[in-house]
Amino acid sequence: MDFHPQPKAGAPRPWAFPAPERGTLDNGLTVLRCHRPGQQVVAVEISLDAPLDAEPEGIDGVATIMARALSEGTDKHSAEEFAAELERCGATLDAHADHPGVRVSLEVPVSRLHKALGLLAEALRAPAFADGEVERLVRNRLDEIPHETANPGRRAAKQLSKELFPADLRVSRPRQGTEETVARIDSAAVRAFFDAHVRPATATAVVVGDLTGVDLNAVLAETLGTWTGDSAEPRPVPAISADDTGRVVIVNRPGAVQTQLLIGRIGADRHDRVWPAQVLGTYCLGGTLTSRLDRVLREEKGYTYGVRAFAQVLRSAPDGSGASMLAISGSVDTPNTGPALEDLWKVLRTLAAEGLTEAERDVAVQNLVGVAPLKYETAASVAGTLADQVEQHLPDDYQAQLYLRLAETGTVEATAAVVNAFPVDRLVTVLVGDAAQIEEPVKALGIGEVTVVTG
Repeated sequence: MDFHPQPKAGAPRPWAFPAPERGTLDNGLTVLRCHRPGQQVVAVEISLDAPLDAEPEGIDGVATIMARALSEGTDKHSAEEFAAELERCGATLDAHADHPGVRVSLEVPVSRLHKALGLLAEALRAPAFADGEVERLVRNRLDEIPHETANPGRRAAKQLSKELFPADLRVSRPRQGTEETVARIDSAAVRAFFDAHVRPATATAVVVGDLTGVDLNAVLAETLGTWTGDSAEPRPVPAISADDTGRVVIVNRPGAVQTQLLIGRIGADRHDRVWPAQVLGTYCLGGTLTSRLDRVLREEKGYTYGVRAFAQVLRSAPDGSGASMLAISGSVDTPNTGPALEDLWKVLRTLAAEGLTEAERDVAVQNLVGVAPLKYETAASVAGTLADQVEQHLPDDYQAQLYLRLAETGTVEATAAVVNAFPVDRLVTVLVGDAAQIEEPVKALGIGEVTVVTG
């Protein structure tokens, strides 16, 4: 029997995060384009400068309702007709609001890119914001809120933001509004927010995919180029302050068989030079199943299915005045809440005393840098990251430079960054669970004053 010779591995090719080309349309819209051969489904991300802190007082959530209403009819198509036109293109269109602004995402086969971009332009240029559609979206949002409150993870996140930030800062309140504020939203409020903040001069479009044979300049000029609007004066951005004095807040859920943990504090802007080392150190602490927290709390003690440490960008500013939230999250069974927290604090103290190992650092670099080509295999993943950079006022080569910095970061630097990120005396601990069972064991740990609030 003859066998084909075994294939030999080729030489590895260097990889870097794709570099976009930057340009501007006549209407002031900034465009980042990135040709990705083989990606026949094109991803388009539109970043709108409509941040949550621009929402008028008393109607938190209007940015979310506006984002959802963009695809619910235009001056040319009803909501049903618009959805049918998207379906004929094989396209999906989504939008959501977050602290940096509103993001509109489109995916479509490249053969139907022109038609889909025309629909997207129509939604941005002349959304209908019909009374009936806005009322339906408000009702839907009001129906979602009780379910979010019932979710221990969402409830913990809401409480941590409330604890960390002053009440007058938008970051202290739920991103999508409360029952009280959402109930006040009507089509007039949505239209006013749209008119005040949505315009091409302050927006950026990211287009990623296989653009072979596509005259993208002409396509953009005939679609997004027809979107018009005035320029806008720079909007003052409030400074972010926070109180991360060590303390514990228990959100009481009588009878809960598990306790949801969310432990956090304020962190540096993504422009800060410590960011790459912090990413690496935080990954070693709780970024994967083999990280320290999981090794102790999951594998050795069996308290949990998993605990994660992470940094979430809240707002990033060119002058570095933004902020992130550093957090550790997971859930444990109720009787072991006290022991689990005790061991978690031991992990942090041991890390501060002994540092990371070279092996931990090497595995983290391999996982973060080595899998990057797979992480960015799709056009949507590349477009999403480029749009994140736009919203966070980062240079177009930021992600490529970040991977280089991660590979160069040493164990000592990563240790210092993660220890400074999670000091044991500057952590706000939120526990969603049965206060009758967990309050006294948690008090005995001495990790901060303990307060109980209703769930």
